[in-house]
Amino acid sequence: MPDNHRTPIQTIQKRSLHDQAVEQIRDLIIEGHLEPGHRIDEAALTTELGISRTPFREALRTLAAEGLIEIRPSRGSRVRKLSTEEVHGLLELQAHLESLAGRLACERATDAEIAGLLDLHDRMIVLYEARDRLPYYKLNQEFHTRLAEVAGNSVLAETQRSLQARLKRIRFIGNRRPDFWSAAVHEHAEMAEALRARDGSRLAETMERHLKNTWDRVRNVISSEDR
Repeated sequence: MPDNHRTPIQTIQKRSLHDQAVEQIRDLIIEGHLEPGHRIDEAALTTELGISRTPFREALRTLAAEGLIEIRPSRGSRVRKLSTEEVHGLLELQAHLESLAGRLACERATDAEIAGLLDLHDRMIVLYEARDRLPYYKLNQEFHTRLAEVAGNSVLAETQRSLQARLKRIRFIGNRRPDFWSAAVHEHAEMAEALRARDGSRLAETMERHLKNTWDRVRNVISSEDR
């Protein structure tokens, strides 16, 4: 279920028009304000964002490529709704993929790359302590993407980005309850300890457990949406 609090929409500025439109529409999907299966009200959103239909539709095409939007010719666009089976399958695959990424990152990443990941973790903790959920979530996504990138396998990194894009709203749901969010942060602290020690086996196990626990945190919501 979407949070009661909605992040205010900001009028799009001319600089990086496309990227800003994509980001704000994506945020509305992630936070549940544009709900799965619902038709996108193009007229209302272009007015709120302060942009014309051409850049708006270009943004939708980008989000369709990410797997968040379905564009239906002559019927408009709607937020993609994943089935329970699809979500479980995606998280199961992501768990094994990021487990491998963690093991390889400990073997192959430079000291500077490890330091960069630890800095991301520290910034996440600051946002968690402030209970600033959406900025925390975005840094969280960056951490997972960066970890795959420093694993030294471009195919792995590309696959991770593709899966993560489709799971953006799902991963955000996983932190909807304070106890769920706290547990996820504790798992990230374990990841940071393993990275500092370059303990690939420990990091691999933690990454896999983290993704499997994500399924436990979201399954009830996804199952209710799938009815």
